[in-house]
Amino acid sequence: MSSSIPFQTIDWNSVEKTEHPGDAGTSFWQTLQYDGLRIRLVEYGPGYIADHWCRKGHLVYCIEGEFTSLLEDGAEHVLTPGMMYVVSDKMSSHKSMTNTGVKLIIIDGDFLVDK
Repeated sequence: MSSSIPFQTIDWNSVEKTEHPGDAGTSFWQTLQYDGLRIRLVEYGPGYIADHWCRKGHLVYCIEGEFTSLLEDGAEHVLTPGMMYVVSDKMSSHKSMTNTGVKLIIIDGDFLVDK
């Protein structure tokens, strides 16, 4: 399957925010969905803990703040501004949390599917 995305700019100020509660705290997503590609600007509020272990692949870039990506095997990775992580679908179970709040760009899609 192939999809083409024409050149475009993204004004995140015009993209609707949706609220997503975690086990603790709240996240807000601004989402652009294309065929086989999702791009999100995500903000986790202070004290946020995700409500699930995620096995989906992502490219996650930290814009501001700090968060910890917990892996189900017990490993913890702290990301600060300018850092990112990359993982393919089904390659790990991960869960995000932040004490202070964080703003992220998260990209996922068919190109991260574990084949």
